[in-house]
Amino acid sequence: MKVAVVGASGAVGQEFLNILEHRDLKIDELVLFGSERSAGRKYNYRGRELTVKLLQHNDDFKGIDYALVSAGGSTSKEFAETITKHGTIMIDNSSAFRMDKDVPLVVPEVNAGDAKNAPRRIIANPNCTTIQMVVALKAIEEVSHIRRVHVATYQSASGAGAQGMAELELQNRELVEGKEPTVAKFAYQLAYNVIPHIDVFADEDYTKEELKMFNETRKIMHSDIKVSATCVRVPVMRAHSESIWVETERPVSPAEARAAFERAEGIVVMDEPEKKSYPMPLFLAGRDEVFVGRIRKDLTSENGLTFWCVSDQIRKGAALNAVQILESLIR
Repeated sequence: MKVAVVGASGAVGQEFLNILEHRDLKIDELVLFGSERSAGRKYNYRGRELTVKLLQHNDDFKGIDYALVSAGGSTSKEFAETITKHGTIMIDNSSAFRMDKDVPLVVPEVNAGDAKNAPRRIIANPNCTTIQMVVALKAIEEVSHIRRVHVATYQSASGAGAQGMAELELQNRELVEGKEPTVAKFAYQLAYNVIPHIDVFADEDYTKEELKMFNETRKIMHSDIKVSATCVRVPVMRAHSESIWVETERPVSPAEARAAFERAEGIVVMDEPEKKSYPMPLFLAGRDEVFVGRIRKDLTSENGLTFWCVSDQIRKGAALNAVQILESLIR
């Protein structure tokens, strides 16, 4: 089996290499691609030194079975035909194709079977906030159909890539030194602040990030579920958190929900309030699972349930989910 990583030098590309290094995947050859800026860089993979090739419109993808792509939406659109024309399956991490009707949008714990129907040989990886949420929602949906969701996200700097993490680190250092903080990647200073604005504003003053959670959730879950989201950037380095409220068709008790979460694939329950045990991004960055806690009855609705959810959005929210799609295709 021959696999390519496109965007190998980026934060998600590096996570691809880290995950592939430790997964039990029988990859005979791994080929790395990148932009002019990253072409020529060398990375170690399972004891071998790999050199990043320049991504070009040529026949470099001939013979490659799968391509894990995280190079931005414009690059994905430009190179999709080049990548897939010889039969390569493109698993794309950008938002370029997510809502296309002939492109499956896949979270393996929820809808792995959708990946089998990819007429354009493109499979889309959902947005990071959507991925961790639908893994949790799937567990509840198995118990009772979910009618609507309200969610507030607490998204880390790493959601804006390596530049976002670097800017948060720089701002913290500058503030300690008494300097004016550098603001470039985010709309405002992120250190000691929260910013209720991720992506650009769109319909009815929702941001694109918030609308993604509405549209992607319905497509992944094949459901009429309605999602209202407020997405917030917080001064956390890595791993996203979400406060989620669901309304189900029938009342679901916290005990029933907890049992559903415990038997669900990909979820770890951390829910012992008396012991101050609940998921926190500081301690869960680098982990693969979706962590759920603070499970309780909503006080305003008989059919309401609320819980807290944390997951590393570079791993499960991006690179790991794509690799799991690859694994499900191989199986």
